[in-house]
Amino acid sequence: MLDLITIGRSSVDLYGMQIGGRLEDMTSFRKYVGGSPCNIAIGAARLGLRSALISRVGDEAMGRFIREQLEREGCETRGLITDPERLTAFVLLGIRDEDRFPLIFLRENCADMALCEEDIDAEFITSARTTVATGTHLSHPRTEAAVIMALTIARNAGRATALDIDYRPNLWGLGGHDTGEARYQESGAVTAKLQSTLHLFDLIVGTEEEFHIAGGTTDTLEALRRVRGLCDAVLVCKRGPMGATVFDGAIPDSLDAGIHGKGFAVEVFNVLGAGDGFMAGLLKGWIEGETWETALTYANACGALAVSRHGCAPAYPSLSELKYFLATPITDPALRHDPALEQIHWSTLRRKEWPTLRAFAFDHRSQFEALAKATGAPAARIPEFKQLCLAAALRVADGRDGYGILCDDRLGRAALHAAAETPLWIGRPVEVPASRPLELEIGPDFGSALIEWPVDHTVKVLCHYHPDDPDDLKQQQEACIIRLADAARQSGLDLLLEIIVPGNDSASGPITARAIDRFYELGVWPDWWKLAPLQSAQDWQRVCNTISGHDPHCRGVVVLGLGEEESVLTASFTAAACQPLVKGFAVGRTIFGATAERWFAGQIDDETAIAAMSGAFARLSGEWDAARNASQVQRETT
Repeated sequence: MLDLITIGRSSVDLYGMQIGGRLEDMTSFRKYVGGSPCNIAIGAARLGLRSALISRVGDEAMGRFIREQLEREGCETRGLITDPERLTAFVLLGIRDEDRFPLIFLRENCADMALCEEDIDAEFITSARTTVATGTHLSHPRTEAAVIMALTIARNAGRATALDIDYRPNLWGLGGHDTGEARYQESGAVTAKLQSTLHLFDLIVGTEEEFHIAGGTTDTLEALRRVRGLCDAVLVCKRGPMGATVFDGAIPDSLDAGIHGKGFAVEVFNVLGAGDGFMAGLLKGWIEGETWETALTYANACGALAVSRHGCAPAYPSLSELKYFLATPITDPALRHDPALEQIHWSTLRRKEWPTLRAFAFDHRSQFEALAKATGAPAARIPEFKQLCLAAALRVADGRDGYGILCDDRLGRAALHAAAETPLWIGRPVEVPASRPLELEIGPDFGSALIEWPVDHTVKVLCHYHPDDPDDLKQQQEACIIRLADAARQSGLDLLLEIIVPGNDSASGPITARAIDRFYELGVWPDWWKLAPLQSAQDWQRVCNTISGHDPHCRGVVVLGLGEEESVLTASFTAAACQPLVKGFAVGRTIFGATAERWFAGQIDDETAIAAMSGAFARLSGEWDAARNASQVQRETT
């Protein structure tokens, strides 16, 4: 059974990236899912509730973006209708300063405002414990009818109902297009419409201004009393920096006389969407039967985290993050500058999980250039061969998850672009091959380069690093990795850090663990580690314990090949597969080495090359799966 269904707006938010300037002057934007019901559904799902959305989106890329993002967040989308005639709604947003947050709503005949009674499925509504409506969809007869129908079905089935008043005068046709930021405008018509529906709700949530419009007066206590006179709902009044107050009976003579939860003193960076985060936290406590004090604490915490970050839904916490925040004293009121908190936020809300990763690595550059030269083949043939490597990877993957590639942009651009439409995990190298000290191919301004990457690509960097390197060499390499890690995070990209310890220590567990420990000490939190095969299961245990001790949410480790023979490499899988944190491998020359030599020499054709490489990749994948299955059986039996 679902915990909640939200109903109403769904839009794409384009958030200006230039903070402190006019919306007129902003030149770059980030794209997020928006609309209060969308935001609430996502916020609730992140807190472990089973949520769903009823709305409409356009039959175009932005509509698909909303659907796919909801699905990634774990929200049920069978109530999200694709409208073939209308476009998905847009909102342009900016952060001008601490008090001004300009908004432009682009909602003329948009898809979500075409929601109608035919879109309401009674069986779907009754499959949820709670139906949550927001005020905007009461502003039009068609959408109002759909909302009233859903609420009536829910109440007749004994389900709970909630209203987030969510008053935006602009969306009720009050003011012009330039008044999107306005939060209150008196309107007898809006008050009458809201009051005609208040009896349908068990819970009503709003700011003081929103209760003013619902009650028809700017005296907050009087407004609450008028609302109470029309319904028996629990009323939750949001009071900005003073937190929120619950009134579950008669309205007292003071706003301070209601029920309160713990508040949090934080810097306000962005108020947009904070109320939706608050609502998600409140619903978490209410639906799960917590006390109002606890529910308000959840809500206040979610609101505090939301006002501290850029964007609406992306700012909302995961359940792990919420628990950490509630248990940890605030050290910096600007929460987005708390490294530990931000790491938990990032690592518990990644776009996709990869429980297993079998990757074909053909991101080599200098090796292919040397091979082409040695065989007398033109360098222009290298991109052709990399497309054959991609074809081999796709043949083995056969549309299944758990497979990936490492491919560069300089020699493998065509293959890289072709892979974008596939389910493959994609990693891209940034290092100058064989550089020591480390240098990067992406230029001195890492952030400007990475911001152009697709968000589902992983930044891969190979560093030849020994914890006992001379200090000047260590400092230079470490500084490069620190800058790259920060640029990757700011660009929303995963980071894979490949460490090869020079000399005979590459397979040493203790030395590899020391190198890993050093990067965590520096504040580098790779999403992935790529490591050479270690000597024993004990070495793998030591390394994995080091990683997990610093970062329990690390995606995992993949084993690199170092050009070893298949038999040698597969033997090493047995020790690695015993560790759940080791998710697979990223191997290149073992798969393509001999085939590439023959192909560049003109001895075999394309299909023969693809067949040979897909065979090698499939064998390695099978060996890894067998080693993993054997280790799982052993753990279960012991």
